[in-house]
This record gives sequence, C-alpha cells and structure tokens, in this order.
Amino acid sequence: MGRISSMLNGFARSFLLKRRKNGDEDLSGRKAVETMAKEAKKNDMILRSSGVINVDGSKNFASVCSKRGEKGVNQDCLLVWEEFGCQEDMMFCGVFDGHGQWGHYVSKMVRESMPSSLLCNWQETLAEATLAPDFDIQSDKKLQRSNIWQQSYIKACAAVDQELENHRKIDTFNSGTTALTIVRQGDNIFVANVGDSRAVLATSTDDGNLVAVQLTLDFKPNLPQETERIIESKGRVFCMKDEPGMYRLWLPDEDSPGLAMSRAFGDYCIKDYGLVSVPEVTHRHLTSRDQFVVLASDGVCIHIYTEILLRSLEYHQHF
Repeated sequence: MGRISSMLNGFARSFLLKRRKNGDEDLSGRKAVETMAKEAKKNDMILRSSGVINVDGSKNFASVCSKRGEKGVNQDCLLVWEEFGCQEDMMFCGVFDGHGQWGHYVSKMVRESMPSSLLCNWQETLAEATLAPDFDIQSDKKLQRSNIWQQSYIKACAAVDQELENHRKIDTFNSGTTALTIVRQGDNIFVANVGDSRAVLATSTDDGNLVAVQLTLDFKPNLPQETERIIESKGRVFCMKDEPGMYRLWLPDEDSPGLAMSRAFGDYCIKDYGLVSVPEVTHRHLTSRDQFVVLASDGVCIHIYTEILLRSLEYHQHF
C-alpha cells in the first residue's frame, strides 16, 4: 500500500484499528459519529435554524435562513456542520425540503440521519479502499477522493431511505423529502442531490463580476433520463390541465401522488414506479475565483432567478 496521505487521517485510522480488533464496524463507527455530533453541538459547530456559523480560526462562514411560506407548516430543514467529522478542513451543509402530510417530520429525520450515515460510510469506504492491494492514493488523489465520496453518498442515501421505511412513528408512504448536501474538504466540494433543490456557485470573472454556475440538476419527472426510468417502471409522467408545464409523477392506475420531483426519500407508495433516492454526486475543485455556494429549495429557485439571487447576496456582503 502506498503512503497514506492526509485524507487518511485519525478518523479512518481509528476505524481500521477497531475493525481489526473486533470486526464490529457498524457499532464502533456509529458510536464514534454520535460522540462527534454531541461535541460539535456543544461547541456551537452545528447550526439547524436561521443564523450564522463562523468558528474562531476557520476560514469558513455559513448563513442559514428558513421562513414559513403561505402553505402552512414549514417543511424545509437545514443543517451546517463545521469541522465535519472532527476534520478541520471539512464542512457539511444540507437543505431538506419535505412534502406530504408528514413531510416536515420526514425532512427532519433525514437531516438528522444523513450526516451520521455519511460519516460512517465514508469511514468504512475509505478504510476498505486503503486495504485494497492495488490502492495507491498518490497516483491520482482527485479521482480516488471523488470515488470514495461518491460511494459513501450512495451507501448513505440507501441506508437513510431504508431507515425511513422501517420507521414506525412517521408515515412515509405518502410523504417524503428531497436532500441536497455538500461536503467541503479543503479546496474540493462534493455535491449530492436527491430531488429538485438547487446548488449554485458564485464565481468571479476577469472583470470582477459574479456569475452563477449551477452545480446540480433539478430532478424533475420530465427530464429525459428520469422519464425513461419512470416509464420503464410503469409510472406515468404528465401535467394536469390546470398546471400546464408542471410535470408530475403518478401511479400507473391512479392520479396520485403527483410528485413534482423524480428523486426523493420516502414516498414508498411510488418507489416501485420510478421514484428513486439515488443521489447524483459531483465534484468540483475550488479556485480563488469561487466566492460562495448557495443551497436553496425549489420554492426559492422558482420565484427568484439565480442571477438576481447572487446580485442580492453580493450586495449584502458589503454591509
């Protein structure tokens, strides 16, 4: 095995040692993550409601805002975790947009489960990668790191969705949530998107102006690759007469549930008919031109054009 880089830090080494001693990866990993979360909360490194987080000595700054709209209960949840997994160069951010009668409970549960599940799976995937005979992280650090995060996210989302299905106190048959999360690790960001929330990067041009770079796809049922999967699964995609242009996902023989997204956690009434909770995971290396990233639910993106949103944020940065 090649020399382990800084990515294989104390978090993964601890996992490897425990694994060799007793083989109980899941238990030891879960306990370690729970301890980390408690310490982070105690040290004001986790933010779950509107406010800001700026840990002393950190170059990161995060602001969170959530406001109830006209529909009733606010089903959006947000989370920022500075020094994610006790790593000084890591930060986790997430937006979770619930829907359905129990949507606000589902989004909160996914918000609480996702970081822990992701850390456990990242720890396990990283450890397994370093044990592989052909592992040489020095050969292509970026590719290795990206692959590890992608595998970790895919495993974590599957685990969270399974946990939701088995939950006895929350009705997830007709309710669900989207999840858009980002892990920043040094000068790299890894974006995982399940649903139709949006991540936008503000980057500067040669003349100093900000331009928007959309980092995610809005996973709507009418996207060609999404429609193809839904149709193959016997689901249906169409617009209601009073909602022209609003494509929704429907059961084969019922005009229900009419989801406006093609990927989500929960919503088990239609999981067999094309809805999936598989994330699209992308990687971007940050440069000095990149200023900040905005994560927003579809409700924000529908009513505020991306460029206008960036102009507003740029204006308020100076005050």
